[in-house]
Amino acid sequence: MNIKVYGADWCSDCVTTKRFLEEKGFEFEYIIITDNQEAIDFLEKVNNGKRIIPTLDIEGVIYTNPGISGLMKIIK
Repeated sequence: MNIKVYGADWCSDCVTTKRFLEEKGFEFEYIIITDNQEAIDFLEKVNNGKRIIPTLDIEGVIYTNPGISGLMKIIK
């Protein structure tokens, strides 16, 4: 499964999402948006001009801050 997580280490939801994926054994790419204009541009494009994190790209489908319960449904 191809998973990209756009986030920042100062974001508690991002840290929780990373921890959950790691505990479940999923490999993923973590893209820190701080000082990363390309990542910021992507977020704004997929989130109607907003920088919402965490935003996940799972197999090309975008999920904006799905929370752990939402993430459990997505990855099962």
